[in-house]
Amino acid sequence: MINTAIFMGRLTADPELRHTSSDTAVTSFTVAADRSYVKTGAERQADFIDVVAWRSTAEFICKYFKKGQLIAVQGSIQTRNYEDKNGNKRKAVEVVVDQAHFAGPKREQEGGNFAQPGDGFQEITADDDLPF
Repeated sequence: MINTAIFMGRLTADPELRHTSSDTAVTSFTVAADRSYVKTGAERQADFIDVVAWRSTAEFICKYFKKGQLIAVQGSIQTRNYEDKNGNKRKAVEVVVDQAHFAGPKREQEGGNFAQPGDGFQEITADDDLPF
């Protein structure tokens, strides 16, 4: 059987790292993924996808991703049944992350910082004696 989900979108909130009672790292967050089509005269719609990451993947996401940042996720769809606080039976559908990747521009990953003079780059002056 095949159960693979691959999508890209923006985090709706900062991911928060939690630990289970057995000290396993976990985070859950929501990704807003724009739909690829727009109905004539309407605004583009987005789907809000619930995502769960475990162990080192959860730690990686919490360390490097923030609200509004683009993330590319590869994982599998998982469903689970639970009972809410009012005793109603509910079903949750979420993507369990296998891999997460940066999807936005580099400056987005670094908080919008651009290279500044003195950052280890030096200007090369024009030289007509270059061998190429």
